[in-house]
Amino acid sequence: MRRFSAEYLSRTREGMWADSQAALADLDLSNRGRILDVGCGTGELTRVLASEPAADTEVIGVDADRRLLDVASESVPAVAGDALRLPVADDSVDLVVCQALLINLPEPSAALREFARVSTDLVAAIEPNNAAVSVDSTVDSEVDLESRVREAYLQGVETDVALGEQVESLFDEVGIKPLSTRQYDHEKRTEPPYSEDALRSAKRKASGKGLADHETELRRGVDDEETYDTLRRAWREMGREVIEQMQAESYKRVETVPFTVTVGQVDNDAD
Repeated sequence: MRRFSAEYLSRTREGMWADSQAALADLDLSNRGRILDVGCGTGELTRVLASEPAADTEVIGVDADRRLLDVASESVPAVAGDALRLPVADDSVDLVVCQALLINLPEPSAALREFARVSTDLVAAIEPNNAAVSVDSTVDSEVDLESRVREAYLQGVETDVALGEQVESLFDEVGIKPLSTRQYDHEKRTEPPYSEDALRSAKRKASGKGLADHETELRRGVDDEETYDTLRRAWREMGREVIEQMQAESYKRVETVPFTVTVGQVDNDAD
């Protein structure tokens, strides 16, 4: 399973659940008794789930990375556990949720079978299609470079990071009855006045660190070392132009990441 830093998760998921009610409506949160958020990371979604249900609903985060759990457990109950071997008994929760977890697993269907083992009712997967991410920017080169980097990343990554719209078929495969699918677009806007996170992101681009989160995948996805170095130089140059536009307060960027929220029901008679 691929792992990420707390800083990376915070940056990429910032503001994702600002409008959570419509996106999560089919999870029927107000009628849940015990919810498990698998691959909870630093707990962004766990906190949203905990804020929605009735007062007596128990929401627990699970993650295999103890560094991320240290962050999550500051605000929500969270325990260490592998998505393929959850530390809970059969039929012990009535909703299992994951966000951007299946795309990072070599065998996502194995995790879904484990979800079905522990849930008495619903399973929900909130997964992106990273092949369909769109970027619009006042820096012309940024749009082209983002596309080139995304293509290299998709070539070099070893899991299906464009899984979002295919989750329904995975549910069918493991015996979870699909109930609903919704598209939820996570739109990330950068415009004046710039936040501290936006300024840090621009500096990461200008230094080349903006590619470091996925360097392994990008190096695998390009033809050779020279191609990667050329891409990195172009990325740094683009970053400097971003900073120049920020200094003039003219820089604007919109990134849209499409997620599919798939909700299914466990077949308790399957066994």
